Amino acid sequence: MKPSRPLYEREPELAIAAKAVDALCGAQAVGGLLVFSGEAGIGKTALLTEIRAMAADRCTIWSARGGETVTSVPFHVVRQLLQPALDQFPPDETRALFGDWYETTAPALGLAEPSGPQPDPQGVRDGLDFVVARLASRLSHRPLLLLVDDAHWADGESLSWLASFTARLGELPLLVVQAYRPQEMAERNASYVADREAERGVDAGSAITRVALRALTPDATAELARAALGEHADDPFCREVWAVTGGNPYEAVELVAKVQDQELAPVEESAGELRGLGASARGKGLVDRLERLGTNANRFAWAAAVLGTDISQELAATLAGMSPAEAADCTARLRDARIVSGFDPLEFVHPLIATAVYRSIPPATRTAMHGRAAWAITRAGYGAAAASRHLLEVHPDDDQELVAQLREAAGQHLAVGAPEAASRCLERALEEPPRPKDRAVLLYELGCATLLSSPPTTVQHLRAALDMPGLDDGLRVDATFRLAAALAHNNQLKDAALSLAAEAARTAPGPGLMRLQAAHFMWEGMQATEDDGPARSRRLTRNADHLKGRDNAERALLTLRAFDAMLRGENAQLIVDLCERALIDGSPARGLGWTDSEWGFELPTMVGITYTFTDQLDRAESLFGEAVRAFEISGWSGAHLAFAHTLLGMVHRRRGRLAEAEGFLREGLRLADRVGSGLPVHWDAACLLIDTLLARGRTAEARVIADRYDFGPPYPSAMVLPDGPCVRGRLLLAEGRKEEAIAELEAAGAGLEARERFNGIWAPWAGDLARALADTDPGRAAHLAARARVHAERFGTDTAIGEALRCVSLFAPPEEAQQVLADAVRHLEKSSSAYEHALARVDYGIATGSHRELARAQKQAMACGAEGLAARAQQARTSIRSSE
Repeated sequence: MKPSRPLYEREPELAIAAKAVDALCGAQAVGGLLVFSGEAGIGKTALLTEIRAMAADRCTIWSARGGETVTSVPFHVVRQLLQPALDQFPPDETRALFGDWYETTAPALGLAEPSGPQPDPQGVRDGLDFVVARLASRLSHRPLLLLVDDAHWADGESLSWLASFTARLGELPLLVVQAYRPQEMAERNASYVADREAERGVDAGSAITRVALRALTPDATAELARAALGEHADDPFCREVWAVTGGNPYEAVELVAKVQDQELAPVEESAGELRGLGASARGKGLVDRLERLGTNANRFAWAAAVLGTDISQELAATLAGMSPAEAADCTARLRDARIVSGFDPLEFVHPLIATAVYRSIPPATRTAMHGRAAWAITRAGYGAAAASRHLLEVHPDDDQELVAQLREAAGQHLAVGAPEAASRCLERALEEPPRPKDRAVLLYELGCATLLSSPPTTVQHLRAALDMPGLDDGLRVDATFRLAAALAHNNQLKDAALSLAAEAARTAPGPGLMRLQAAHFMWEGMQATEDDGPARSRRLTRNADHLKGRDNAERALLTLRAFDAMLRGENAQLIVDLCERALIDGSPARGLGWTDSEWGFELPTMVGITYTFTDQLDRAESLFGEAVRAFEISGWSGAHLAFAHTLLGMVHRRRGRLAEAEGFLREGLRLADRVGSGLPVHWDAACLLIDTLLARGRTAEARVIADRYDFGPPYPSAMVLPDGPCVRGRLLLAEGRKEEAIAELEAAGAGLEARERFNGIWAPWAGDLARALADTDPGRAAHLAARARVHAERFGTDTAIGEALRCVSLFAPPEEAQQVLADAVRHLEKSSSAYEHALARVDYGIATGSHRELARAQKQAMACGAEGLAARAQQARTSIRSSE
């Protein structure tokens, strides 16, 4: 489709667009992002129309447009883009197209009713990525062009998806072209492609091009005027057209049209009238022109402006209080006056007109019309969520029905992965206000709505809810539990524990109290520092050791007891027995599952970590594999999925599958990076990745990760997986920074011993410190190694004993050292820790001077992906050969 008028002085922009379309349609199908920015009326829409025309025969084109009055409607722009394409498929084929993302993403597009747990917004975005990629592959013979006009008025959910989606453009035969007004985009403070995110996120294989549109020059404005009015339009007249409009293409076209309507001669003598005519094309002048069309047309235009985009004639007629015949007559008059276009649905000819009409409605009338629009939309069966954008505009008036509608709308928004839209509804409901007895519950709902997107906001709302009457006992317990989780995610673990203790003190015995006590034990134990860890451990032992795991509260306490015992290095068989009592048939119980909201995902995580460090790696891998599947199915693909990948990386690190571990850990960091920075999962994934890279002999890469993620003091208030200072000490040792390493490891050991945490696999400070001191303080080093051996034998796993023996061998006489190393090899051979086994074999081969043992150790190191260790074994073999 060709634009209705030629484009003036847009040859450079069209050339850029043509180049992008050619690259998209070429043999390599190079996609990218093309961004046009400029003030209202500068010609962005006309330019996108021309791009559509130039690509029509070569591309599949999807388009969408933001709207000033629909910015609060979640996924409005996304639905415009995708629904026409999806409507081509029958329902069963559509479901197959979504695959496992159907339950997560289809509700956001209005294709299915929500089911299952509340989706993570990141999961919805990932599902949209998947669907677009599948659709693009179906259209492989025609590359895909996405046009987004008025992006500054796109809803927040669509903006967030578009911002993240541009990072994948290099993977798909797809070009995104979008247009926006810079000032409006800046005012919305959107982290969209208009600013930093796109530049940082777009794949290196794709291109991003930004073009700022400029006003027309006097010559181009004169050409535009003469094309409409005739070549006899003289220079002074054309110059005045430019002066009145400032070279704005839309205003110039409208002004020239008014000249034609008035049959004004385009000569210098008429130029004085142009300013008056120009004023009628915008603002007050446009409103005056609208009023001259009659009361009915004016009222119908108001109704259309309130409805916004894709304006239904029937709804507009209802809102304006007109019959269908009257509405049709008004539509015809507004079309003739170039105010609206189309039939059903209607659109305003230009957003400037829509804005002017909307803002011309008297405030009281506009508010009333929004209320009537909400009523009409609800009556038409579109639901509370569809009506909510109008309810948000109604003035507070102690209307409890409106409060109920907004709460219902919030629930519907949450169910499709739009927590920000839900929060807007609940915040507006608080302003109504609700009845005093309902206010605390509404604040609780608001706190729950913001948990994934803004833990600090959740803390504020839940504390307010708990400080007022209105929550029953069950909701108080749940609000406190969620408050503690939000505080913990906000790096305030001590506050989380204190909040739980305070609520537990006022809660009667029963399941609620046990839930609070379990959460209190958890967040106390997860703190990086603690006033009296041994006392807490003793309390936990008294509370849990006699339990059988008959309900979730008992299973939660057993889980926490097992995790604490693992950190303390108690007998591993006792610990495994506690884990078995905490599970049902080897899996988390209902309510203690990965996506169940009552207890959170932390408890099954603790069971899996405990298994990992008690040499039960098959069980740990099975649990964490379930976590990945559960999070993917539920669309929890933000920090939750990042953590699940990190946990699987941890299991592979313990198995000695170092290359696989690195892959999972890098994926965990990639997923976490999409969510934010400085998250708990960043610390865990970076810590494990540094440890894995050191095991592979890649110290420089480990340093890069440490610097990129600020891995070092000050550490977060939550403990890091595994112990962060121990891993940093190991990194410093590998870099040859021995004095710094000793200081780090000594501090780590002092803190851990004060809490009686003696697990040398979780926190290997003693062995590493002994090696660091071996030359300068061998007596202390030998003492550290001997104590570590005692703790390892108490713990009783083959990995712990084997690692402790390997360290002890450093301080034994040569003959005794060989036997100690032989025992270390024997223990580690029985464990699942292939890398530690390879370490012991290399040490044993060097101690015995056995070329055969070293060859075997080298092969095992290579199988683990420990290239540095393999090189050490090879070097020792070479040394043995040269001495023979």
